[in-house]
Amino acid sequence: MKKNDFLVIGGVILLFLPFFVSSSVFGFYENFNKMHPMIMSFIKFAVLATLGESIGLRIKEGRYNYRGFGLLPRAIVWGFLGLTIQMAFVIFSQGIPVFLTKILGLDFGIPEEMTFGSKLLIAFCISATMNLIYAPVMMTLHKITDLHIINNGGTVNGLLQPIKMGEIMSNINWIVQWNFVFKKTIPFFWIPAHTITFMLPPEYRVLFAAALGIALGVILSLAAIKGKSK
Repeated sequence: MKKNDFLVIGGVILLFLPFFVSSSVFGFYENFNKMHPMIMSFIKFAVLATLGESIGLRIKEGRYNYRGFGLLPRAIVWGFLGLTIQMAFVIFSQGIPVFLTKILGLDFGIPEEMTFGSKLLIAFCISATMNLIYAPVMMTLHKITDLHIINNGGTVNGLLQPIKMGEIMSNINWIVQWNFVFKKTIPFFWIPAHTITFMLPPEYRVLFAAALGIALGVILSLAAIKGKSK
């Protein structure tokens, strides 16, 4: 391990440690998250998903950053993607149970008396629909912004330049995007992971989603690097 590895590990520990050792810090987080969920989603994904991308770069190239990688622009993009992720969580977690009961006519009983199997089925349905409908769009948008950032030197000013959507989409490695990002990570990682997420009480889902934010950044970063090697 290199010096930078210890610095990153230490930084991650310092980031999460207060939530485990201080009930007041955790309580503040919970209250702020309930009052301002969109703000927290922006901050959470701006920090954690960007950290995941940086870790993904370290795994592949042995470094956490380089000139032109664009950590700050990536954090800004992840913040706004975090807003859409929060929105998707609300829409699918509220809408799918209604669809299952009102449209399909399934009877799960009252929430307090649901069996483990019923809760698991509902959580799986929420996760599956969210990841099959929303996730591919979000992941493709991330890929587009990722290439846009790199093409413009990894600067905030470059991020603000008009995105050449047609040109970028024609240069995406759709073989990697389909065979790795969509075909493998969605069914084998994201659907199971988010099934667990929606099995948790609502007050703990945000913490689990925060941890998944790091995994999301790692996976999409590795997919981007993998695409360059093709």
